[in-house]
Amino acid sequence: MKEALLYEKADGRAVICNLCAHRCFIPPGRVGICHVRENRAGVLYTLVYDRVISLNIDPIEKKPFFHFLPGTRSYSIATVGCNFHCRFCQNWEISQMAGDRNGLILGEKTSPEEIVRGALQTGCKTIAYTYTEPTIFFELAYDAARLAVNEGLRNLFVTNGYITPEALRMIQPYLHGANLDLKGFDDRRYRRVCGAKLQPVLDTIRLMKELGIWVEVTTLVVPGHNDSDQELRQIAIFLREVGAEIPWHLSAFFPAYKMLDVEPTDRQTLMRAWAIGKEAGLRHVYIGNLADNVHEDTTCYQCGNRLVQRFGFTVRRNLLDDGRCPFCHASVEGVWKNEFLKAEAGVTHFSPNLKEVIP
Repeated sequence: MKEALLYEKADGRAVICNLCAHRCFIPPGRVGICHVRENRAGVLYTLVYDRVISLNIDPIEKKPFFHFLPGTRSYSIATVGCNFHCRFCQNWEISQMAGDRNGLILGEKTSPEEIVRGALQTGCKTIAYTYTEPTIFFELAYDAARLAVNEGLRNLFVTNGYITPEALRMIQPYLHGANLDLKGFDDRRYRRVCGAKLQPVLDTIRLMKELGIWVEVTTLVVPGHNDSDQELRQIAIFLREVGAEIPWHLSAFFPAYKMLDVEPTDRQTLMRAWAIGKEAGLRHVYIGNLADNVHEDTTCYQCGNRLVQRFGFTVRRNLLDDGRCPFCHASVEGVWKNEFLKAEAGVTHFSPNLKEVIP
């Protein structure tokens, strides 16, 4: 075990965890909502620091990231646990393992050094902290990310956005991109279906944008839950106000975990959601989980020409080497180049326009 970061002492040897927006009050001998942070005699420990439950080499498009080094591979890792309890979780076997199975925590013993070495040996350009929720294995992600930057790798979070501002600011020098799940725009439903509040997620999206972290957003469109025109329009308008250039990924729901009685999302619903996003003024709206490759290509928001052609997770053509449309020269926001400067004293980060790295 490893002592946790970002907690404070309370009376009676209790602690308050300040890693995520739950800010759990944890008495001695108890765990937080994530089930992987335990108070032992007034000291908070992470139970998953070196326990990697899932490790894969994925196309970066699978995360999904469409505006971050298209066509490259990402070294993707996760541990057991999550600070959400989404009834439709697609990875519930590992995200909910500790909570559903009386504290069971499985995983291969893996160090931050081994993670970085594995990414380099397999030719990956990025490490993605994904599948469950990277915030709950923050200490492992933080240590690996620092090492990764010094080796010329970039770090990505695929996250529910429930990280606290202090945790986000701590990892910001080493975090280059994030795909955030925005699961709807109804706080009551967020609490009921996910076990969390909506506002901290919105705040994280804004703060990541302000901190110069490249942001993409994914919404799993669930029939009868978040698929109304009103709610989809609220999401799209919020994203446009934060930044019209933010890619919005719309994914189809398939029955899983505790929502086996809900029908899969149909094509018409996703097409309707796509149209709402475009009407709201978002430059890049994508549809996933459809077999016929609809709205997976990146087109120029100014002239409409196709710039990145995709088929599933495969990039067939990419004309955005320098981030500009070769037809009309419009600047298309994203991270398109493979070149990367190694960190100097841990302060390397993306400049506000996200086209180059500055020390």
